[in-house]
Amino acid sequence: MTKLRLGYIGLGRMGKPMAINLLKAGYPLIVHNRSRGKVQELVNLGALAATSPKQVAAESDVVFTNLPDTPDVLAVALGKDGIIEGAHEGLICIDNSTIKPSASREIYAALKPLGMSCLDAPVSGGDIGAQQGTLAIMVGGDADALEKVMPILQVIGKTITHVGGPGSGQVAKAANQIMVAAQMVAMGELLIFAQKAGANPRKVVEAIKGGAAQCWTLDVKPQRLFAGNREPGFRSALQAKDLNIIMETAREYGLSLPSVALDNQLYAALCAMDLGELDNSGIISIIETLNNEALRIDEE
Repeated sequence: MTKLRLGYIGLGRMGKPMAINLLKAGYPLIVHNRSRGKVQELVNLGALAATSPKQVAAESDVVFTNLPDTPDVLAVALGKDGIIEGAHEGLICIDNSTIKPSASREIYAALKPLGMSCLDAPVSGGDIGAQQGTLAIMVGGDADALEKVMPILQVIGKTITHVGGPGSGQVAKAANQIMVAAQMVAMGELLIFAQKAGANPRKVVEAIKGGAAQCWTLDVKPQRLFAGNREPGFRSALQAKDLNIIMETAREYGLSLPSVALDNQLYAALCAMDLGELDNSGIISIIETLNNEALRIDEE
């Protein structure tokens, strides 16, 4: 059975390993990225290079996008030389970016009349999940389109959930980011609190992981911080962007989200300090500054 032709647009920290996994699974792949060096890396592994999103769409059965922000996705999907100009009957567009739900619905509405199907399918699991093909994928869009591409999504993700109609995947990802940001801030606070109050933060984390505080954040992030590693799995600048999306969407629905508003301000401050390239756990830098207490990295 001939495998579907895939296209991937956006070969960043998440997109590149996801595209590589699709190649390894034997799918024909054509790629496009603003930075041509990353395109060449994929070409060396067997992919074809495209000169525009339009070409990717025209030469694919399924096209993925994985881009930094809402304007980027709108431009690639609906702009000049975009996917819309290479649209053809039966083409399925899967957006792995994290963008405003309203934008996903706009793209769906623009491409559906052209015979295309669109799925908003943001992911969670960080760069490690992208490399290992174990991402959680939250899908919004038509169920029949998801059924067609499910074997493809199973290459890049371990948990794939159809949340509902267009934009629903983005709503789920926004909800995910509410929890992630809250956990990152809380972790930073508890580590500095424990240290300043005279306890060993390593031992405190070990103790509370066995109770109700247990979560992915405590399983993964403190060990990196104790080692002095604040390099990104997921950049704080992108966490700040996601919180902006949540606040903008909340305003559209007249919602009050006070803890999200505070987390939004904390990440905005981190970015204002030119620390947006840190991992999202790097929000501890703000907690350190507020308390004049740096997390010690030589604790055992």
